[in-house]
Amino acid sequence: MTRTRTTSLDPEVRLLAALADPTRLAIVRQLAEDVETCACNFTSCCDVGQPTVSHHLRVLREAGIVTSERRGQWIFYRLAPETAERLGAVARSLVPGGLVTVSDLVSRRQVAKGSTVAAARTDA
Repeated sequence: MTRTRTTSLDPEVRLLAALADPTRLAIVRQLAEDVETCACNFTSCCDVGQPTVSHHLRVLREAGIVTSERRGQWIFYRLAPETAERLGAVARSLVPGGLVTVSDLVSRRQVAKGSTVAAARTDA
């Protein structure tokens, strides 16, 4: 089994590749629940050892998903404030035809419903 490492400079690729790992996603989910978490507390949510947690935290830091602050011998992690917006921007860029608002959807439904009613009247 060969392992590949994402060395892309594209920030979107690094973001999505970092989140594609189940352990890193578990870390991000825990950070989403708390304002900050000590690195030592991730071993319980991820069921992996501290060296593995450290590796995953480094990947998340390099992708710009988390920030860290050293306090004595402890390192505390937080989600980077722009993480949610970055994910939202990627998701919006994947919507065919661009982002559709709720009011646009309602208008389209009403137009489609009106077309169906008009077609039924013409057939009668």
